[in-house]
Amino acid sequence: MSGHYHSPDEPPPIVVEGLANRFGDFVVHENLDLTVRRGEILGVVGGSGSGKSVLMRSIIGLQRPSAGRVEVLGRNITDIDPDSNIGVRCRWGVLFQGGALFSTLTVGENVEVALKQFYPDLDPVLRAEIARYKVILSGLPDSAVAKYPSELSGGMKKRAGLARALALDPELLFLDEPTAGLDPIGAAKFDRLTRELKETLGLTVFLITHDLDTLYEICDRVAVIAEKKIIAVGTIPELIATGHPWIEEYFNGPRGRAARASHERAKG
Repeated sequence: MSGHYHSPDEPPPIVVEGLANRFGDFVVHENLDLTVRRGEILGVVGGSGSGKSVLMRSIIGLQRPSAGRVEVLGRNITDIDPDSNIGVRCRWGVLFQGGALFSTLTVGENVEVALKQFYPDLDPVLRAEIARYKVILSGLPDSAVAKYPSELSGGMKKRAGLARALALDPELLFLDEPTAGLDPIGAAKFDRLTRELKETLGLTVFLITHDLDTLYEICDRVAVIAEKKIIAVGTIPELIATGHPWIEEYFNGPRGRAARASHERAKG
């Protein structure tokens, strides 16, 4: 399974322009713009209720926006029926918060679901072999293939969800709070795996997180949602330099300072 390599003149993999999401009178996003660069890990942060997951759902076509335009891998996905998006949908993978695995299927069978959907004529033996490869690629032992989600630890469930997200060799990987609920060692391992997979497979990664260690360790840039839109995108030093009160509090609070110190020690 080779990585994805692209010419420099290809359009950015994700372009969001003037996005609005409203639920009745409640406005989540208003005039939100975001461009994700090819081959980067973009961290997305914001306070509770700022609409991080709603933004992700808008980009992958699960949430139809009230206004605006979303282009993914050169296709406008805002106005077209989800079924006609099938050609572009097989080019991204999603790890939802909590893994969202089918409890009645083994890990291997969970990974096979997408393969069955997009390649119904694939030989079952080959399909099972591809699923096994993806499970191992996600850092799980071979023995995990035959296990059910109830037999897995939290960290293993995340990796099983990641294996399923990688089933179709995606170019784009969406991760929603991938380290939530993991202990610090497990979270650090998952961060390293994400970075390795990005480099090995040539992925672009859209990563929702509130884990400051993750932001410092693996994100190339960070986008901040506040005031119903993206207020800043850049490296962490660039964000801090904006002087915006929410960004200041987020990165220069006790946890932010601890994450920065740890990152500097590791580099040092």
